[in-house]
Amino acid sequence: MPTGRDRDQLINWLVATFGLIRRRGEEHSFGDSQQPVVVLLRDHFLANPNSGVDASILAKELGLAAPSLHHHIVRLNECRLIASKSEGDGWRRHFLRGASLSAAIKIFSAEARIVLDLQMSLLEKWWQRNESSIQLNIPTSANQTPLPLRLWIAEPSPLPPVAGVCEISAWMADLGLLGDRPAKSMNSTSVPVTLFKTLLQRGPPLSIDEAVEMTGATKPRLTRIFDRFRASGIVERVPRTDRLSITIWAALESQYRKRGEDWLMLKGGLNRQVPEREINVIIKALNKGKLTPELVEKSLSELELKQQMLLLNLLGGRLPLGYRLVGTSPLICAESCKSRLDRVLRRLRRVAEQLEESMEKV
Repeated sequence: MPTGRDRDQLINWLVATFGLIRRRGEEHSFGDSQQPVVVLLRDHFLANPNSGVDASILAKELGLAAPSLHHHIVRLNECRLIASKSEGDGWRRHFLRGASLSAAIKIFSAEARIVLDLQMSLLEKWWQRNESSIQLNIPTSANQTPLPLRLWIAEPSPLPPVAGVCEISAWMADLGLLGDRPAKSMNSTSVPVTLFKTLLQRGPPLSIDEAVEMTGATKPRLTRIFDRFRASGIVERVPRTDRLSITIWAALESQYRKRGEDWLMLKGGLNRQVPEREINVIIKALNKGKLTPELVEKSLSELELKQQMLLLNLLGGRLPLGYRLVGTSPLICAESCKSRLDRVLRRLRRVAEQLEESMEKV
């Protein structure tokens, strides 16, 4: 969110938040200030909030061809910022909804919240996760920052008459989980749809390696897909604590071979994190070459999750990350997504007010 009151900066943030400019390649030589959609908002709609603008005048002043002008008008209309009415002479007059930007944002906010409620309510009939298999006390890494919210707000609609499209894939396309151009991804057997169906049924987090084995897709592609899921607020990335004992076992074996028993006791953290009785069990098993993940899990069962993760860190191990749906129920998952949307809507309302104040001073 912009911290200043510069008019162009506020408009650029507004346009970027609504996704009205999709950059490809290098940025515009003048920034975003000369982009047609920015000029439309700044010099026409915000300058004439009450009267609106005639389409014939827009075409002449902007020097745009009719199809190009129509494209930008349609996108502003889809964002619910403007509305149109016929003038009776073949042209249409376009104007800000509610005769002001702040009113248009308020109307949009109410509609967006209702539409997202409808869309997220569909999760309930697909949700098949077993609550008992979901660990809620998984600590997140301090250096993990949430991705910026990227979510489409589209009303539920009938399935398109395309072979292979299912209800879940159409729902994912409506929310932008399949990217800007879904195309083949809307097939019910596509990689993104397969992954999301798996998350709907799976309690433990799904790692990238497991996703590669399941789908045959490359790791970079899978990472991009999961990042889209995370940006919606529906999916989160967390440590694979279900593999914690295996990872600690591998770290113990590796450090024992490289540095020996004394290092494990001192710098490896065994004497600080593990009870003495269990230390003896682990060291004896290492000396005999009989240490197993099951024995490690049993020996560390009295330790809290954070203590086990600290031990792994001291041993130089790294817990793999995985992806899962947010929360233990579709209601919690929906609330997580809606709370992130509410934060963006509050910023939009604040920017709209600042922008109107800035326009009054011009």
